[in-house]
Amino acid sequence: MGTGTALITPFRADGSVDESALHALVHWQIESGISFLVPCGSTGEASTLSEEETIAVVTMVAATAAGRVPVIAGCTHNSTAEAVRRVERLSQIRGLDGILTANPYYSKPSQEGQYQHFKAIAEASNLPVLLYNIPGRTAANLEPSTVLRLAELKNIIGIKESSGNLLQITELLTRAPRTFRVFSGDDGFALPTLAVGASGLISVASNAIPEPVTHMVASALQNDWPTARRINRQFFGFMQALFLEPNPAPVKAVLSLMGKIDGDYLRLPMTPVTFALRRRLETIVGELGLLVEAPQGSDPHRMY
Repeated sequence: MGTGTALITPFRADGSVDESALHALVHWQIESGISFLVPCGSTGEASTLSEEETIAVVTMVAATAAGRVPVIAGCTHNSTAEAVRRVERLSQIRGLDGILTANPYYSKPSQEGQYQHFKAIAEASNLPVLLYNIPGRTAANLEPSTVLRLAELKNIIGIKESSGNLLQITELLTRAPRTFRVFSGDDGFALPTLAVGASGLISVASNAIPEPVTHMVASALQNDWPTARRINRQFFGFMQALFLEPNPAPVKAVLSLMGKIDGDYLRLPMTPVTFALRRRLETIVGELGLLVEAPQGSDPHRMY
């Protein structure tokens, strides 16, 4: 399926959602060749958005995409009943193509508890559901055996895997039905995950570099590994830098430096990057020819 961008949610200085910046970002992502868009995930600071803001953001992204690429909305809650209610509301949005839902956070449910949670969400929606395993944020790991049970449900179509456990991901890929899609949820793990059979990547880095990330993933899926590795080498340092402080603060700083958003505003408890990381990001972005001051079309380091 290719590359999906885990979209940031741009804010204004007063903390409100910057609709015009979001509109422009969606157009730019699609024009840059991205395969699908994922608003209101962890990169979109979904935990700080009200329910009405979430509905508004997803509605805007779907309307702006206008069918050009699929839109899969994040919807995660540690209360199963609340997650079901929100999924039912999201499922009514015109132009929405699917739901992405992560492990219930904080509660640390058992495997059976997670199975029942995701099953209830899937049954509440007529849309395809993509599971999201991110134990580093939720303190709960979704094991392959549980994923395989969930894969038997008709509208659970795949999983975004951010466990960082390549053995677990490989086990899942070797045992899952061929129609079940596994996506890497980590930019730095994209090539190893694709090498063992993943369908694509849901990326943070593609917020800022959609074209090269899309090209890298497409090359890997076409077995053009020399090109995929070359792009990965070129941008790997950038991808690593985006996680030196909690996501999405670094990528918002980069997008601000690129002139794609008007300031790297976040909502508490997220805070902007430190001065030291900002300087480091500015250097990396400058070396890649991505700074807003660079003449349009100039990229002396482009290899992809």
